Amino acid sequence: MSDVQQTFSTASVASLDSPQAYIEETPIWRDGTDVDSSILTGMQWRIWWLACAGKFFEGMVVFMTGIALPLIGREFKLTAVEHGLVSSAILFGILIGATALGGLADRFGRRAMFIVEMALFIAFLLVLSIAPNLSITLIALFGVGLALGCDYPTAHMVISENIPARARGRMVLGAFSFQAVGALSGTGLAFLTLTWFPDPEAWRWMYLTAVPPALLILAGRFFVPESSNWLIVRGRVAEAETALLRLLNRHPRYPSEITLKAEAAGSPHAHKVKWSRFLTDRKLRKETIFASVPWFLQDLGTYGIGIFTPVILASSIGNKREHAQALSDLVYNDLLAAKGAALIDVLLIVGIVFAVMFTDRIGRVRLQVIGFIGCAVGLAIAASGNHAGPGWDVPLIFAGFMLFNFMTNMGPNAQTYLIAGEVFPVAYRGTGAGLAASFAKIGAVLTAFLFPILLKDLGTDVLLAGLVATSLLGAVVTWVYRIETRGAGLG
Repeated sequence: MSDVQQTFSTASVASLDSPQAYIEETPIWRDGTDVDSSILTGMQWRIWWLACAGKFFEGMVVFMTGIALPLIGREFKLTAVEHGLVSSAILFGILIGATALGGLADRFGRRAMFIVEMALFIAFLLVLSIAPNLSITLIALFGVGLALGCDYPTAHMVISENIPARARGRMVLGAFSFQAVGALSGTGLAFLTLTWFPDPEAWRWMYLTAVPPALLILAGRFFVPESSNWLIVRGRVAEAETALLRLLNRHPRYPSEITLKAEAAGSPHAHKVKWSRFLTDRKLRKETIFASVPWFLQDLGTYGIGIFTPVILASSIGNKREHAQALSDLVYNDLLAAKGAALIDVLLIVGIVFAVMFTDRIGRVRLQVIGFIGCAVGLAIAASGNHAGPGWDVPLIFAGFMLFNFMTNMGPNAQTYLIAGEVFPVAYRGTGAGLAASFAKIGAVLTAFLFPILLKDLGTDVLLAGLVATSLLGAVVTWVYRIETRGAGLG
């Protein structure tokens, strides 16, 4: 064998007395050279894939709503206000679920809520598929959002607390990228459903397509260990050691045993979060502002443009059939919008790929600032399309929305999610990240509810100009309250 044969017998971490120290440990070569990349176990990859699913389903059902909305509107004869309620119901559920359920991960554990959220997601999708009226539809959409809201802090924590810091940025954002994959898949599935079942109730089948894969994900989540970082904070040392052994199960076996220092453990009552600290503690207050306000500002644009891209495109592209009364006209317009939205949504995936590549090189703060500025430029280009001459209007609208989608996923849409799960201390991480996500979703709910009303009353120019301003404000707030979390330990 070569003199540089790889071995696990010598640790590259000096003191192994905490869960994070064991997780950070990498093998070294026989000549003493450190391995400069993380080697993940099968269980770490399993956790990552199961967390990816939550972001996939979020992108799928939220962006699918833009295609389903006209059909729901026809079936229940919705007014403009009721359209706003339908489009914002999932987002309002996310707003509540991120704090109300996501915060429970600090009390009952990351794994427990990881399971509960998927069970709730499936249950409410089934209710949605048979909803007999608008009230039940709104309750079901809210319930779906409630489950997805829980996933915001929980999915981040099950990844970030179980993998090495050097891989955390790209792994968390890699999972987050499945939101973009879900958005594109949701648009594609909606298109296929409309093609195969061009009837008023096609929207029910759209949401029902998520149930079979969700059942598989639910089953898989029963077979992952609890976060050892959370267990040690709760003072459950023996359980933390057992969970770490499951997490770090390798062939050949290393480590063969794990011993954590009991004196480093926290209190069994560490889950008692003091909400007043988010206001009175200067450091925690800055972390909360940094995690919450830019996320709120980017959600105004991301969900407004994301959900209503089909509506804006259908009203901007000249092939739309005006005054659609017949079902065939409605389906035609919906298919037309779905095609354009799918093309634009591809840039969401391209953007997140760039985020994964550069977040650990350039840093979270710089990418977020660059992304906010790029979003403003993209929206300004799209707005200019309404005033361009013949032949330039449609290309400018498409170019602007595509630049926006690329920049938001490379920058604020990805980085705000990543930062919120990194910036808070362990005992407050679930609650803090959930609080940030909930505050952000206030922006998403406001946008989703008001967009159909304001689009009708003010037009696209005014709305896009407002979103340009909020994007620029997001860049300013990010820079003023910046806390760079790249490479920071989470143990």
